[in-house]
Amino acid sequence: MSAPATAAGPASSRVRAYYELTKPGIAAFVMMTAGVAYFVAAAGRPQVVPLLHTVSGTLFATAGALALNQYLERKVDALMERTRRRPLPSGRLTAGRALLFGLTLLAAGVVQLWLTVGFLPALLTLFSAAAYNLVYTPLKSRSYSATFAGAVPGAMPALIGWSAATGEIGVGGLALFAIAFLWQIPHVLALAWLLKEDYARAGFFLAPPADPDGRFIGNQMILYSMTLLAVSLFPTLLAITGVLYLAGATVLGTVLVWWSWAAQRSMTRKNVRRVFLGSLAYQPLLLGLMLIDTLPGSPGL
Repeated sequence: MSAPATAAGPASSRVRAYYELTKPGIAAFVMMTAGVAYFVAAAGRPQVVPLLHTVSGTLFATAGALALNQYLERKVDALMERTRRRPLPSGRLTAGRALLFGLTLLAAGVVQLWLTVGFLPALLTLFSAAAYNLVYTPLKSRSYSATFAGAVPGAMPALIGWSAATGEIGVGGLALFAIAFLWQIPHVLALAWLLKEDYARAGFFLAPPADPDGRFIGNQMILYSMTLLAVSLFPTLLAITGVLYLAGATVLGTVLVWWSWAAQRSMTRKNVRRVFLGSLAYQPLLLGLMLIDTLPGSPGL
């Protein structure tokens, strides 16, 4: 059996390790959210160059923040089956290199946003990175409230994209932020239940410790899914989107509520996994509806 690649290993292994350090799937999703928020805020007529700067600056800053998160959690990552093969616990990168890489990417993204689309989106991006690494990360090992604290930076891309397009946060930006915030709660709670043994091994409290049968988590998933269904209609009520989005958001939200209700009745891995996977698909589908419904000449408007 061959030994794992180390920080002194081949260049290709190091490049792969740096790539993994950015959690590219999450970073790409954040970039997409910011881009759609910009597009919607511009009423489907965005300026191409500022839009490109918004998505690329957000991508760089997010990748940096996620790399810093892996730096901060390198010891607990080594305890969990899900994360022990990451670049730092596996020894493929040194902590010092990861720290420098994360800080460089974060600074590059924030500076790019500041110089190209304004101070406000740059400030919101920096706040998001700080909230993620300095509030959410340490709170995970102390309190169940980390689930809600983590949803704040997770929803910030909506405000970043909106402010980059308009120069302000605005009611529309707050509506998109609220949707992104509420969507994360059933998603994270479902994941916390599925990985409860792994999280317990690391000392994380993303699920209430005194909830052995998952009844509290099930109730929370229903509550936030129902709230999400109501809040997801706001873009049309605010005349940002049209009836196409309204119909799609209603269907998507109703399905998520139904699946959460089924999970609450029986917290089996099958039912909870359906909520997790369903919520994973929900947000990009909803963003797609926003995008389509704000295109010039859209039949939904």
